[in-house]
Amino acid sequence: MHDDRSLLEERLSRTLRDRIRPAVYGRAVPLQLTVWHAPGEPVPVAQALAAEYTPAKVGDAWGAPWATSWFRMTGTVPAEWAGEHVEAVVDLGFTHPGPGFQSEGLAYTPEGKPIKGLAPRSTHLPVSVSVSGGEVVDFFVEAAANPVILDVEPFHPTPLGDKATAGTDPIYHVVRADLAVFHREVWQLVLDIEVLDSLKRELVDHDPRRWEILRALDRALDRLDFQDVPGTASAARAELAEVLAKPANASAHRISAAGHAHIDSAWLWPLRETVRKCARTFSNVTALMADYPDFVFACSQAQQYAWIKDNHPEVYQRVKERVASGQFVPVGGMWVESDTNMPGGEAMARQFVHGKRFFLEEFGVETEEVWLPDSFGYSAALPQLVKLSGSRWFLTQKLSWNQINRFPHHSFWWEGIDGSQVFTHFPPVDTYNSDLLGADLARASRQFSEHGRATRSLVPFGYGDGGGGPTREMLEAARRVADLEGSPRVTIEPPARFFAAAEAEYPDAPVWSGELYLEKHRATYTTQARTKQGNRRSEHLLREAELWSTAALLAGGFDYPYEDLDRLWKTVLLHQFHDILPGSSIAWVHREAEITYAQVAKELKAIIDRALTTLAGNGSHSIVFNAAPHGRSGVDGLGADVPRAEENSVTADPSLLDNGVLRVRIDERGLVTSVHDLVADREVLAPGAVGNLLQLHVDIPNQWDAWDVDPFYRNNLVDLTQVDEITVLDEGPGVGAVRVRRTFGQSTVTQVLRLRAGQRRLDVATEVDWQEVEKFLKVAFPLDVHADRSTSETQFGHLHRPTHVNTSWDAAKFEICAHRWVHVGEPGYGVAVVNDSTYGHDVTRSTRPDGGTTTTVRLSLLRAPRFPDPLTDQGVHRLSYALVPGAQIADAVREGYRINLPERVVTGGAGVEPVVTVDNPAIVVEAVKAADDRSGDVVVRLYESLGGRAKATLGTSFALTGARETDLLERPLNDLDVVGGGVPLQLRPFQVLTVRLSR
Repeated sequence: MHDDRSLLEERLSRTLRDRIRPAVYGRAVPLQLTVWHAPGEPVPVAQALAAEYTPAKVGDAWGAPWATSWFRMTGTVPAEWAGEHVEAVVDLGFTHPGPGFQSEGLAYTPEGKPIKGLAPRSTHLPVSVSVSGGEVVDFFVEAAANPVILDVEPFHPTPLGDKATAGTDPIYHVVRADLAVFHREVWQLVLDIEVLDSLKRELVDHDPRRWEILRALDRALDRLDFQDVPGTASAARAELAEVLAKPANASAHRISAAGHAHIDSAWLWPLRETVRKCARTFSNVTALMADYPDFVFACSQAQQYAWIKDNHPEVYQRVKERVASGQFVPVGGMWVESDTNMPGGEAMARQFVHGKRFFLEEFGVETEEVWLPDSFGYSAALPQLVKLSGSRWFLTQKLSWNQINRFPHHSFWWEGIDGSQVFTHFPPVDTYNSDLLGADLARASRQFSEHGRATRSLVPFGYGDGGGGPTREMLEAARRVADLEGSPRVTIEPPARFFAAAEAEYPDAPVWSGELYLEKHRATYTTQARTKQGNRRSEHLLREAELWSTAALLAGGFDYPYEDLDRLWKTVLLHQFHDILPGSSIAWVHREAEITYAQVAKELKAIIDRALTTLAGNGSHSIVFNAAPHGRSGVDGLGADVPRAEENSVTADPSLLDNGVLRVRIDERGLVTSVHDLVADREVLAPGAVGNLLQLHVDIPNQWDAWDVDPFYRNNLVDLTQVDEITVLDEGPGVGAVRVRRTFGQSTVTQVLRLRAGQRRLDVATEVDWQEVEKFLKVAFPLDVHADRSTSETQFGHLHRPTHVNTSWDAAKFEICAHRWVHVGEPGYGVAVVNDSTYGHDVTRSTRPDGGTTTTVRLSLLRAPRFPDPLTDQGVHRLSYALVPGAQIADAVREGYRINLPERVVTGGAGVEPVVTVDNPAIVVEAVKAADDRSGDVVVRLYESLGGRAKATLGTSFALTGARETDLLERPLNDLDVVGGGVPLQLRPFQVLTVRLSR
């Protein structure tokens, strides 16, 4: 019987490939081609339609990498085809198996109206389901010569990732451009066979249903006349009707299918190409909706809607109509599907503010599900922000990529650092690009962890990453598997309907507390350091611009830059997309990001300078503006004043820095051999160890070069101890510094170790001319601290991670993400390491021969992977970090803000009273801004930073008439009391509170 089955399956495979599929299209006539090769970047449709075209033909080469060619395709339907279903069939040279990763096209009418996209597996354009004969067919195709970056053998260095290095020779040939008779019944037969064959393959050998399907398929093939497949397709289909009609078992798993097209806002293509990907995809799905009224398409990322609104108004109008009908469903509520590990707290909040507000203003839709299928792990701060945005649910798919531990739940309550919980679903189908065939459906049912307690899961279906979306074949498959024996029941419906039903049937789902750490892609905390630095500095410049503009607005005579700040925020939020900020895009993307961040900085500094000039007024005093939430140099937080003179001195020579608080010894190699905390009379470094030790690892991950660092990278390590120069810098009163220069490989590094008078902090300013390849640069601080956990800043708080490897879950976190600081401590004493632009860290501990424990904190400074950008991070980098001995968590919070928000000195007449004050240092002011509705109200976002309960009074520099708690979108939640001109506050651990102040 086994041999018999094998023969049947071989027969089916060959017949489908060689006989049935080729018969889907019958008679064909070629279209006439002309072409215009657009110079440079893509042009508007009107310009392309008016261009001068030249003759072309099938077989012609076209398209240098990243270039655009416009083809005009014309023809006449033969008279003898009257009554036939006719389509245009276009193959631009498709070789990649799926859409979105190579050449693509968007077809237009001669009037410039989009028709649909062209890509592998979506090569047709409609003509008529019943032609009269003689119809003239005329359309234009905007063909994008996007090169294949990720092929069957990925991760090879390629010059194709940047237009500047990709070359100018054509890389595609036109393969087909025909008018053809579409044999719908043959096409339906193909779909019948595919659905049944894919189901059969998932059934066990002894399942009678498997044999029933196999015999039915065999009978269907017997009914075919291979010389007349179109004429006998109906007879073949009749043999399959009975097995397709058998209903699913009563206990079958229930699947909610949502059409989807995950479109990376940049990845193996630049931002400009994503605009066109969205146009192609949105055109496709809105066209399908006319033929399939039950088709529902879930689409996230407000940025992508905004691109279409600005660049393709006809497509946007189609989208708006389908949103109104309920078929095109905005989801996610964020500006982009951002990374969630690295964006700062306020930036993470603004992702929701700008995303949800766009959907509300454009469509009147309040999105309730946060949709992040592909981001590289999820911050423990997110549940609170999800709820504060007015959302209820969370979706991720990426945890299926875990390398070591299988995540134990598929539907669960996710609890954040403050105790907030959101109902979360992790689809067991393990893909957000399903085709709705047997393998995906069986996997969804087989892997579902909640059987016996819950009955349903979600499956996003459609081509994605590079866009494309669902096809008509997928929608036909959905009809066949809606209620099919041996398969889960499948219903196409909006994600919100799934979430409401899933939560209702499983309200006591298990709770997962803390971050959703992805056990893969850990190197994304480090790769493309300039992009990460651009993000960090943009976030803090935005804080300053809003703070000082608000203060200037309150002072009078200042025009608050609402439009500029809105635009700049959206630019920064876009670049937090989960393949830009993590550093996993092609060179072109990161080259443009560096330029963009420089422009953002220039504009924000201009806004800040204008506000500071207004606030400082006329005079000759040096006024120090302090945008940090804590006081320093005698200047209150969020205010400005004439600084207090520093009288103390600092001793500095090539082997010693001493400011009376810390004594730092430096050996002849330029390494820190001692950091003595004179306040605590305690050595900070572990016995025999050296601090600020640069360490170089060989870094060749098994795959996903820019994304991954594998644990074996630790096996190959070189300590950088050779020194070129040690020099004492005379930096003036109150500061002592030593400069150390080193050469290693093809690279150089210059570090300035600096102590300031009276400050319990060793600052290290680093400049690296980085010319290494496939190396990983870290800096180590081995500390004489017994700590079984490290504490890392995340958005609006911090979280703890083990320093031991008791379990496989602990061991998997060998690289961790932190924002401005990492802290390790034992009862009574702690040490913090703060930074101005570094996110990747590792913290380990070891036992010494003397029985003591060394806890080593390392910052991950630079990497040099070769895919997808072969020159990743090459060049000069400037960054800073600092060691803070004797630090408690509050000190780490304060120093983290300090290093990221340098004081600004302006010549003027007088200081500036802080716009707001808080009389409890545990409560930190994260943002001060003018209300978005331009009412003149002031909005303050603050949070409890230490993980405890805190009471305080929020004071203001202006007279209050009222105060309200709002959500992130500044919508009112509760009235707050105003007592004695201030607002009493009481916050729970890590609570984020947005207060709207009326004046």
